[in-house]
Amino acid sequence: MVGAAAVSVVPAFVAPELGHPAPVADWCTDLAEPTILVADDDEAVRELVTHKLVAAGYRVVTADNGASALRMVVTEQPDMVILDVSMPGLDGLSVCYELHSSADTARIPVLMISGHGRKVDIDLGMTVGADDYLVKPVNPAELVQRVRWLLMANEDLPGAL
Repeated sequence: MVGAAAVSVVPAFVAPELGHPAPVADWCTDLAEPTILVADDDEAVRELVTHKLVAAGYRVVTADNGASALRMVVTEQPDMVILDVSMPGLDGLSVCYELHSSADTARIPVLMISGHGRKVDIDLGMTVGADDYLVKPVNPAELVQRVRWLLMANEDLPGAL
């Protein structure tokens, strides 16, 4: 076929009309990694948890106390929150209770981590609204697995985003 025009098999991007988002925006948003807020007053724990979650493909934001964590939930809108039980000022139990007391944040899964591993401690965490509870020292592989499970379970809930 000498002289025939080349035909492109790559579809051309056509800009959407004003007021209509590009279809690319929808699937890009769906592919964005989940954001996890990690709140712990121990910098070493925050760094370890952050490192493991980033390596697993998550976006991580951190807070070193409960009051900062509550503010960051509003500004960052995380898909999940990991809270240390014992933090100065507003502790993780209070933060968890506050999150589950508001309709805007009640559906955010919360994983509590603590050095307190007695049954009464775990029961208290679950009573204030924690979805799961891990005792320190935390096994990094188990932490990542629990995060995956909680995020998947939250996606399956009716009305989940």
